[in-house]
This record gives sequence, structure tokens and C-alpha cells, in this order.
Amino acid sequence: MTEKKAANFTTYSKWFWRILIGGFLFVCLLFLLASWGVFGALPSFEELENPKSDLATQVISSDGKVIGSYYDKANRKPIHYKELPENLVQALVATEDERFYEHSGIDFRGTARAISKFGTGGGASTITQQLAKNLFTKRASSNPIKRVVQKMKEWVVATKLERQYTKEEIITMYLNTQGFLFRATGIRSAARIYFGKEPNELDLQESAILVAMLKNPRQYNPVREISKKKSLQRRNVVFAQMVKNGFLTEEEKDSLQQLPLKTNFTPESHSDGLATYFRENLKQFLKKWAENNPKPDGEKYNIYKDGLKIYVTIDSRMQQYAEEALKTHMANLQSLFDKEQAKNKTAPFYDLDEEQIKSNIKRAKKQSERYKRLKAVGKSEKEIDAIFKTATEMKVFTWKGERDTVMTPYDSILYYKHFLRSGLVSIEPQTGHVKAWVGGINHKYFKYDAVEQQKRQVGSTFKPFVYATAINQLKMSPCDSLPNTPYTIPKEKYGMPKDWTPENSNKKYEGKLTLRDALATSTNVISAQLIDMVSPINVARLANSAGITTKIEPNPSIALGTVDLSLMEMVSAYSTFANKGLRIKPMMITRIEDKNGTVLGEFIPESKEVLSEESSYVILDLLKGVTRSGSGARLRSTYTSRKDANTGFPYQFTNPIAGKTGTTQNQSDGWFMGIVPNLATGVWTGGEDRATHFYGISLGQGATMSLPTWAMYMRKCYEDETLSISKEDFEKPEEELTIRINCAETTEDTESETNDKLQEKENEEETDF
Repeated sequence: MTEKKAANFTTYSKWFWRILIGGFLFVCLLFLLASWGVFGALPSFEELENPKSDLATQVISSDGKVIGSYYDKANRKPIHYKELPENLVQALVATEDERFYEHSGIDFRGTARAISKFGTGGGASTITQQLAKNLFTKRASSNPIKRVVQKMKEWVVATKLERQYTKEEIITMYLNTQGFLFRATGIRSAARIYFGKEPNELDLQESAILVAMLKNPRQYNPVREISKKKSLQRRNVVFAQMVKNGFLTEEEKDSLQQLPLKTNFTPESHSDGLATYFRENLKQFLKKWAENNPKPDGEKYNIYKDGLKIYVTIDSRMQQYAEEALKTHMANLQSLFDKEQAKNKTAPFYDLDEEQIKSNIKRAKKQSERYKRLKAVGKSEKEIDAIFKTATEMKVFTWKGERDTVMTPYDSILYYKHFLRSGLVSIEPQTGHVKAWVGGINHKYFKYDAVEQQKRQVGSTFKPFVYATAINQLKMSPCDSLPNTPYTIPKEKYGMPKDWTPENSNKKYEGKLTLRDALATSTNVISAQLIDMVSPINVARLANSAGITTKIEPNPSIALGTVDLSLMEMVSAYSTFANKGLRIKPMMITRIEDKNGTVLGEFIPESKEVLSEESSYVILDLLKGVTRSGSGARLRSTYTSRKDANTGFPYQFTNPIAGKTGTTQNQSDGWFMGIVPNLATGVWTGGEDRATHFYGISLGQGATMSLPTWAMYMRKCYEDETLSISKEDFEKPEEELTIRINCAETTEDTESETNDKLQEKENEEETDF
């Protein structure tokens, strides 16, 4: 019996070794066949040298921060090995491939272990094999036989990769190609999206969370509620593996495993992140650039796949401060508007009857994305109208965050009409560099860009161009006086249909006003006299030369700002005053590079002389008067007993600021333009429709609607000493001034009387029409 057992054992032993050796030889045969291309073509040397992978185009700020990207499916931003923190590399090797530095692409010990334990003892794929799969296996087959063939090919490719690249390069390529969900492809995108950091800023537990996701980014995702527990457990496994491989001590592991799962989830969709409106405008520019600047082989650049690097003029810090300031003020302003509208039977409109409101909503319906989608699939107007009247689940914008609700699409249109909109743009006058661009209150819900796409009436912010023309053309002085009396320009003079007699909004007319006091108090009749003295066509020419690209009809009424212009045009033109009369065309981009760092294009500013240096200095001196004692004087206030205390008041600025407020008819638009020596910034605020506005001038004026955003933004910029925003006075021309700006000896009123009048005017901030 014993001999029989021995014989059976010998027989089984022989069969075991035959199967084992035969299996090994079979695997070797499959490996050889795969390497010979029997199972399909393998990547060529060139493909291994330059593996194809879609790379996101990166938008890089002037201070070196990636503020956004353009991509199709893969938001991949490649990095170099030196940018990877040591703790990330250690966690990766300890968890995914313990013998990474010992094998040549295939870990035979790991493979034997996996086979002997039927896969329960851990996977056998090395980092190099996983890289081969990421690069050259488009999709893992669900067919077992086909998957074995794919596996063989991945083994062959892995051995070739090991001969082609260093271990450090393989780790870098692997982490650059790995997907982490939520549009995070590659370790750089993952670090930014899950932790709001660059990879080299990751701490050990953050690195461990990302390494834990490599096994299955969905199952071990740290931000999905359903997978947070598993993510924590897998992160702790990473710590245990690091102890096993000598990268951590038991004490360090125990301490780390007690830490809670912590992330800073920062999505990077095209409507998320910094400078969303700027990036949308930039995208349109890049598409045109790609059309006119092909690759050497004639193929067009693809901004979604070619991994371009776009170096822009935006400063990420200033952009952040601008967005924070605008959102803070607009949330406050909206609460005041909502309180007022609660008593308005035609809310949010004041100047429309029922039929006009219905027409307005129908027009908005046809402009909506929902309508365009329904029309594209062939829905009739009757069907579309029925859909718009049917309540449906939707997410809506609120100043406290997104809210789930149920309403009809018609109701949602009216809901969004209630929101006041705003925009801000900031330009460095000496270079034309756009430093901050906020086109609206939320790009996801309000796509229309208030910086460049939108044009609205500018009100009194246009008056400085009238004064500048008079100063430059007639050498008028801020000390010159004109009568503050009704003034009529006859219809025959400029081809008008009737006589034009503008009114001061407070209906007060008395004595004379110096040009300094007239601009500070935005007195309409003085502007009318000045434009008649220099002619509307000369004002229009100067404004166009200064940076306003819209054609301006040379009518006398432009003196009061009846023309519709964009915020970008206005700030560009005001920058000319700050740059000694030299106009620099606004710039968004400094250079474009390809994925390898080759410069494809560099951009230089375009300049044009518009005003004399003396004239520019004089108009800046006039505009400083607006913030000293005119409609912008609240910038100087130091007390809090003001009706607008909720907007961050008091601001307590003490440095020289040239500025101008503007308010259009019925308070439909509120503007503020503010300049310091090395920064010009403008803010516009209003409703989507001109009929959406505050009822009274107190809340509807530019000094309440827009000035607070400017003030909060500039205060944040000044608090950041790394920005070097000037607090100095504007540089005086080296040559002696021929235009008198010191009016102390010629002012007829006493200083106290003048201040009393200006303070009264500042509290009113007239409507301009």
C-alpha cells in the first residue's frame, strides 16, 4: 500500500512538474510570439520614444500658476520627475511594485505568487506593465483569451520600455497617464483637483490617498460619499506597505493612520476655477491663432490635445482678489435689491407693462440653451412651449451655493432675471497687461461676459474724454470757470432733430463752477458747454484714439455718456491717462509654447501717442478731485454711519486715486473707474435688462453699485505686499506745466463753502441724463 502511494506520488509529481514546466514554456512561447508580432503589431521604436497621448493646453499666469486648461476628455498636465515629492514615489513603489528597482519590466516572483494563489495574494502587474497598458492598450478586453494576448503584448512592451527609459522616467510617465476621475488625468491634475496643490506640495497622507486610488479610482475615491470609507482603509494599507518596505516606522504609521481623510476638492471644469470668463475669451483667441499658425507639417494645432502652454498676463493673486471682492459686494447688493423687489408688483422690472414683460421672457426663452437644444432635435414651437411650462427638477444658482429645486423653465428665466450682474477688469497702463478679468458673478449660470462681450451706456464715466479734449485742444485749466446755468445747443449746429438743453439732475443752477468742481460733481451743463467748445467729433476722435474701438456718433449727448461701450474699452482708454498720454493696446498673452517648450509665438504691445504728457497729468489731477471731494469721496471716509456700511465701508484710502463714477438713466447702470499710477481698474454693475434696477438713486448710483467692489479689490491688492501696487502720486512731467492746476488763489468760494457744496453733491451722485 505504501509502495502504491509512493508510486502515485511519483506520478503526480511528474505531472506537476510537466504542467509547471509546460506552462512556463507555453508562456514563453506566447511571449515570443507576441514579440514577433504574431498577435498584432507592436509599438514601433518611434512610438515608444514618443508615445501619443492627448495633453491639455495649460493657461499659466504671470506669477507662474496654472489657472486653467483646455482639454477634450483628458485633463492631463505632464510634469517632470524632479517635481514629484519623495513621499509620493516611495508610497507608489511600496504599494504598487515593491521590486520596481530590481526587475526589468516583469516581476517573475510576483507573477509566480499570483499564479500560485490564483490572484488572491495581490496582482502581478509591475508599474512598467501598467504604463504599457495605459499607453498602448486602448481598452482591456473582457474576453479571457483576448485579454491574455493583450497581457503578453503588455509584457513585451514593458521590457522594451525598460530598455528605452530610466526608472525615474517610467515612474513619471506612469503618473502622468493615470486617471483619477473628475477629469483628473495625471498626477498634476489629481493634486490640483483633490487638494488644490501642485504635486511637489503634497504631504505624505495626501500622496497616500492618491496612490490608494491607483487600484481603482472610483472604488477608493476620497470625495465620493459612498467610497470615503474604502479610501481611508486603502490609504492606511499604503502606510502599512511603506513600513514593510522601510520607508516608515511603526510609530509613524500608527500616527498617520489616526488622521482623518482630508481633501480640498477643487474641480477643474471649464466653468470652475479662476478667471473663467477670461479663459473663455482666451479660448476664442487661441482658435483663431491656431487657424493662422499651423504646425511645420501644415497640420493645425489642437488646443484640446496638443499640450500647449499659454503664458498670460493675468496675475493669479489679483484675479483671486478681484473675484472675491466682486462676489462679496454683489451678494450684499443682491440682498438689498431682493428686499426692494419684494414690494414691486412687476419684479424685477420697473419700466415695463405686462405685455412687455411677456415679450421679454419669450425673447429670453429663444436665446436659452434649452430652447436651442429642443429646436435642434426638431421640436415644434408648440412642443417647446409645453416643455417650458412643465415643472422639472433643476439646480439653480443662489449666493449661498447651488440649490436643488423644482420649477418650470419659464419660471427659471424670470428667476435669473432678478440677479444683478457685474464685471471688473484691471490693466497695467505701462504695459497694457490685463491683470484681472471678472466677467460676471458665476460663469456656470451667467455666461455673458460683462468685460468685453457686453456694451452698456457709460454715463458720466465718459465725461473725462470731453474734459481731456478741452485741455489738450484749448489748454483749459482745472481752475477755469464756466457758468452753472442752463445751456442750449441749437439743432442746426450738429444736425440734431431738435435743440438740446441738458439738465443738472438736481435741477440746481447757480453761479460758476471751476472745471475741477464741475467734474467732481458731474455737472451736466458744464459738460455740454465744453463739448460745444471743442465739437463732438473731436471728442469722439480722442476717445477712439485712447482705446475705445466702438464707433462713436459725434452727437453732443455723448458728453453725458449716452454711448454704449464695453468695460474693456473704458479701462483701456482710462489707462492712456495713467500712461502719460501713450495708449498701449490691452494684452492677454505674452507667449505660446508647444509641449516641449519651443516658443511658437511671442506678443509685444502696440502703442500710440494720444495726448501730451501735460494734458494727461492735468486730467489725472481733475480725476483725483472726484475721489477727494466728489462722487468718489467715500473712498476717503473714516466713519461708519453710512447707509452703505454693509459694502465694506469705510475704505479709508489715503493715497492719490484718480476716479470717476457713472450712473445712467433710471439707475440701469452703475460704473466706477479708478486709477493709481500702475493700475487702472473699472467696474460695471446692473441688471441683464435695463428695466432691472434700483428704484432710487441712493442704491442705484455708481458709487454704491460699483465703487465698493473696486475698493475691496484694491484694499486686498494693497495688503499683498508682493504685488507692489503703487500708493504714490502720479508722476509729474519734467518740464514746467503751462496749464495751471493750483486753483487756491483763484477760487471765488471759500474752502468751507466749496466743500459744503461738493459734499452735498457727493451724497446725491446725479443720474447723467
